[in-house]
Amino acid sequence: MSAAAVSREQQSCEKFRGFFKSANAFFHVHKKEWGGRMKTNRLGDSELYVSEIGFGCMSLSKNHNENEKIIHQAIEYGINFFDTADLYDRGLNEASVGKALKQKRQQVILATKGGNEWGDGIDGWRWNPSKCYLKAAVKKSLQRLDTDYIDLYQLHGGTIDDPVDETIEAFEELVKEGVVRYYGISSIRPNVIKTYLQKSNIVSIMMQYSLLDRRPEEWTDLIGEKNVSIIARGPVAKGLLSNKYKEKLSEKGYLSYSADELSRTLEALRHIADDSNLSLQQLAIRYCIDHPIVATAIPGASQSAQLADNASVSEIPPLAEEVRRKLQQITKCAVYEQHR
Repeated sequence: MSAAAVSREQQSCEKFRGFFKSANAFFHVHKKEWGGRMKTNRLGDSELYVSEIGFGCMSLSKNHNENEKIIHQAIEYGINFFDTADLYDRGLNEASVGKALKQKRQQVILATKGGNEWGDGIDGWRWNPSKCYLKAAVKKSLQRLDTDYIDLYQLHGGTIDDPVDETIEAFEELVKEGVVRYYGISSIRPNVIKTYLQKSNIVSIMMQYSLLDRRPEEWTDLIGEKNVSIIARGPVAKGLLSNKYKEKLSEKGYLSYSADELSRTLEALRHIADDSNLSLQQLAIRYCIDHPIVATAIPGASQSAQLADNASVSEIPPLAEEVRRKLQQITKCAVYEQHR
C-alpha cells in the first residue's frame, strides 16, 4: 500500500470514530419501534421506514414454495424490507418474490435494481444505464413482481463514464409517473457515489459493508451530510462472519486479508462474540446496523435457522463502545484504492 493510501486509511479511521459519536444523536430521531421486536429506520429523507434487518433475496432458491415459506417467516419476524434485482436468475427471482408478497404487498417495502441488460446465453448481460433501457426495464420488473409500484428502485452498478444526467432523468421521471416511489444506487465506487450525492435525489446507497470490509466508513460522513442512508449488503462476508467460518476459509483470503490474516482475525472475532454471548453472525450484523446512517442490513437466508439468527439481532442491544473499539482494532480500516 502506498504512503498516500496509508495516510487516507488513518484519516478515515479517525474521521469515522468522531462521526459515529456525533451522528448517533442526529440520526436517532429517525429511529422508532416496529411491532414487538423489530426496529425500523427512516431511509434517507424518504417516507420509507425499513426494518433494520432486511432480506437479501439473492440467496433464494429456484423453488418457489421454499422461497414463499421463508419470506413469510421473515415478515412474521418483523422484517419489512425485501431487496431483489432483475439480474438475479434472469428475472425468476423477482417473479418468485412478487408471487410470495402478492397478498402482503401493503406490509412490505419492495426494492429492486436495474441497469443490467440481458444478453445471449444464461449468464449473458451488458451494462446499460440509458434512460430508454431503464424505463423499459422498470416495466418488466413491475410485471414480474406483479405490482403497480416499486418502493425503491436502484441503479445496479455504474461507472463515472455513464450518462449520469440521463440516468438521473430516468429515475426522476419514474418517480413523477408514480411507478417508483424513491430511488437509490448500489455502488462501491467513490467517484460514482460522490457524483450521485451531488447531482441526484437518491435516498440510499447500497454498499458492501462488514467487519471484514470497512471501506465504506471513509465515506459515511459525506453520505450522512446529504441525509442519505446506507443499505449494508454482505454483512456476514459470504459466510466468513459466521460460526461456520472454518468451512468458508480459502487460500485466497478475503479482500486485503491474506489467508493467515483472515484466519487469525476470525478467531479473534469469535472470541469477542463468545465473550458477548453472541454468535459471530449476530456480532457482525449488529456492528453494521449500529452505525447511525445504516438504515438496514440485508443478509440472505435460505434456511429458517439462519433467518431466525439474522432477525434476532434486532433484539440485541447496541454493542458497547469498548466492544466496538476492540472490533475496530482487530479488523482493517481499509479504503477504496480505485475509482476515487
